[in-house]
Amino acid sequence: MTAIPIARLTPLAWLRAGPLGVIWRSPRATTGAVIILLIAVLALLAPLISSYDPSSGAFTPWIKPGVGHLLGTTALGQDIFTQMLYGARLTLLIGIASGLISTAIGTALGLTAAYYGGRTGEVINTVTNIFLVLPGLPLLIIVSAFLRGGGVWAIILVISLTGWAWGARVLRSQALTLRNRDFIHAAVSTGESPARIIFKEMLPNLAGIIAANFFGTALYAVLSEAALSFIGIGDVSKVTWGTMLYWAQAKNALLQGAWWWVGAPGLGIAVLGMAFAFLNFGVDEISNPRSNHAGKATRVLRRKSVPKVVDAAGLPLMSIQHLDAGYVTPSGPVRAVRDVSLDVAPGEFLGLAGESGCGKSTLAFAATRLLDAPGAVFGGEARLAGQDLLSLTPEELRRTRWKDYSLVFQASMNILNPVIKVREQVYDAMQAHGVHDKTKLEARARELFELVGIRPDYLDAFPHQLSGGMKQRVVIAIALALEPKLVVMDEPTTALDVVVQRQILQEIDQVRRRLGISIIFITHDLSLLVEMSDRIAIMYAGEVVEEAPAQQIYTAPKHPYTQRLMTAFPPLSGARERREGIPGRPPSLAQEIVGCPFYERCAVHLPGTCDVKKPANVEVEPGHRVACFLQSPAVKPAVYQEEHDLASD
Repeated sequence: MTAIPIARLTPLAWLRAGPLGVIWRSPRATTGAVIILLIAVLALLAPLISSYDPSSGAFTPWIKPGVGHLLGTTALGQDIFTQMLYGARLTLLIGIASGLISTAIGTALGLTAAYYGGRTGEVINTVTNIFLVLPGLPLLIIVSAFLRGGGVWAIILVISLTGWAWGARVLRSQALTLRNRDFIHAAVSTGESPARIIFKEMLPNLAGIIAANFFGTALYAVLSEAALSFIGIGDVSKVTWGTMLYWAQAKNALLQGAWWWVGAPGLGIAVLGMAFAFLNFGVDEISNPRSNHAGKATRVLRRKSVPKVVDAAGLPLMSIQHLDAGYVTPSGPVRAVRDVSLDVAPGEFLGLAGESGCGKSTLAFAATRLLDAPGAVFGGEARLAGQDLLSLTPEELRRTRWKDYSLVFQASMNILNPVIKVREQVYDAMQAHGVHDKTKLEARARELFELVGIRPDYLDAFPHQLSGGMKQRVVIAIALALEPKLVVMDEPTTALDVVVQRQILQEIDQVRRRLGISIIFITHDLSLLVEMSDRIAIMYAGEVVEEAPAQQIYTAPKHPYTQRLMTAFPPLSGARERREGIPGRPPSLAQEIVGCPFYERCAVHLPGTCDVKKPANVEVEPGHRVACFLQSPAVKPAVYQEEHDLASD
């Protein structure tokens, strides 16, 4: 199995982990940053690189590019290469300064309009709309004409005051969504000042959009300065890449065959614009990685091997073997699932329990290739009816999902599209797998609704017309549409009241028995699993520490962690007893765990053993497996060897 180094550092690890590390996580952002840095360095070192004066006409006009003059000379005898170096200074200054000023104005007005709303928001929105409907270039030309002769800062001011509106509109719309989030309402309720809420609560969540707005505005500024200078409205006495283009067209450079005079500044502006665009795209990629991985299968980083031909006869329906999965981060991989092996028999109801962050959902999603970026599978196998899901192509996965296995997500009632009728959403999965006959679709939809306890006439309803329990039943019906062999349910009833929870779970169990499907049910509620499950697996710190039939877990739990979980909820009858939580907290999954992961929280650990050796998961009774030295002295083999450096991925 693939080895996962946890703390290995690369030569640039310090840079990746620093404040600018966000740029180095994206190849496009890195490319843009390197280009801008190179241009800035060349501009600052211009006196050392070239000994010529950019405005001096001491040379012969129209000299072609060569050894003495790398980019030739102008019609006035000026060295074009020197002008390119010095012109980069003002061009960069205009782009960066205008970007900063415009972004500051747009951010301030956008956040103010979103937070305060009411009349203040309407006034700001009206002003923003006025600037948006005014044509950009004509407005620039008119304002620049009044400020003509004011120098570079006048150009920066003009571009800044005409370029903020688009950013303000985008930021306002995003901030309005953020303003209605629960944590903002909580901050308002606790009496936090508007300034603190805006700068501490809202601004960090909008950092990606603000950064993208800055780079977009900087690009707009560079192009606007070039356009103004080209038509002679800018300050043509200064040396910028834009004014170089102005003088080139004024002296008919192309008619004289001096293409280098036009080509050099034009190419410089194009390269600088490309760098700003790369940074813009890179920041968007980093701030919203899901947009770049939508529809893609989970990354599988395990060592490639020849696919095995497995006879599914007599084997478990779902077989997970030595699965190692987690998340790839700039500081190294976080192994949320560590060498987990688990089987699910045909028709079995398997419960997966453990506290938050123990790896339950990661295990289920990694095994079914639904782990979102930056999630990845580092090693192991996940076979469904003998087919290795981790080796399937995206097209093979598309044909397999929903037909051979399906999922009911946590709070999945929110996945229903509010503007599409329930009927169309029930049809979707069946139509994606080749069922297009309207009669068959309708008949199956009605059958599914009766199966989960909803009247078929609700097929014509919109999601907002259904209660939470009804929407949850609709999602379960969709998951059962093609009668998959396996259904993975990730806490599907958490947001529902206990009465509706019980009704839905009873219906799920009845459907399972009627259709003979297998279910993996993920939840924190161990008492619920004891009642519903055939078998229960307990996870802690990314590992399965105990696995047994539900009745055995209830009457005779063997792992100290399971025992503490079982005593966390009181019985409904008998004398009152004092209940206590488990002291301490789980270990960090970003580090290698030496010994038993529960060692520091365990009241009955064995010093010198539990803290230095990892217990093997062994069968101590028929069907009852546990990883604990109190039950077996077996030590887990050291299977993780350092083979691949994911820290630099």
